[in-house]
Amino acid sequence: MSKSHNCPCSETCALQGALGIIGGKWKLPILCSLSANGDSRYNELLKNIQGISNTMLSKTLREMEDDGLVIRSEYLEVPVRVEYRLTDKARKLHPILTQLIQWSLTN
Repeated sequence: MSKSHNCPCSETCALQGALGIIGGKWKLPILCSLSANGDSRYNELLKNIQGISNTMLSKTLREMEDDGLVIRSEYLEVPVRVEYRLTDKARKLHPILTQLIQWSLTN
């Protein structure tokens, strides 16, 4: 009797879930920018991430906020100041991403 093996990257795979949260063209550059520069205002992110449009930055930050990767803080000043920062959940990705960088450099 043959034992069936499911692909480890099926819809229920936790790896697919993780990649769904950090995948896409702009999420890693945003994570890297916030990790390197700390709390950042919207226009700082726009300046630091080459090639991203206003619309895409806004959309991606909203998704990342919904996924618990960034916190949006709004300060009621004139003009209103908005800053983004990484959550503890996002900071836990740092060693994993560092390992991926090392793997990429050696392979």
